[in-house]
Amino acid sequence: MIASIRGKLIRKSPTSVVIETGGVGFHLFIPVSSHSVLGDIGEEVTLLTHLHVRDDALLLFGFATSDERDLFLSLISVSGVGPKLAQSVLSGISVEDFYTAIQHHNVDTLSRVPGIGKKTAERLMVELKDKAGKFGHGLKIQPEAASIAEEGIGALLSLGYKRHLAESIVQKLLKQDASISVEILIRRALREM
Repeated sequence: MIASIRGKLIRKSPTSVVIETGGVGFHLFIPVSSHSVLGDIGEEVTLLTHLHVRDDALLLFGFATSDERDLFLSLISVSGVGPKLAQSVLSGISVEDFYTAIQHHNVDTLSRVPGIGKKTAERLMVELKDKAGKFGHGLKIQPEAASIAEEGIGALLSLGYKRHLAESIVQKLLKQDASISVEILIRRALREM
């Protein structure tokens, strides 16, 4: 297993890099989020890695942070999600936003990521929901009004209410009291329905 690689950055594109170390150039696939924090060509860089073994290829994926790599590994553990799709997810949404979407069961946020449809988003929600609390490694996700609204709407949708009705009632209640807790929001919404 190759856990990390440090060396001179030889080539750089938004989705891959070549790092030379010990006279060998390693080609790594990276998410766009890692690309944005890498230095310039010729500088020494360090990336955490994951070696994905297939029958026809050995693919090396690189990550700027351990949170990115941990999320990548969790994603590829989900049935139907391969390393290229996991790389696309990391390129399309920040790690923190992904965790927030999973914790608040926000399918719409995940289905906006290229390559993720509603069914795949639902599968990710189901399979990664239990891991969502362990994901963040100290990420502090604050419940904001938008997150409270999303969680309230998600709860009402899971109870079988239509989206437009759930959204209108939640918005109405948040206008009345922006500091309302999710639990109280849901109780009041159920009374109004």
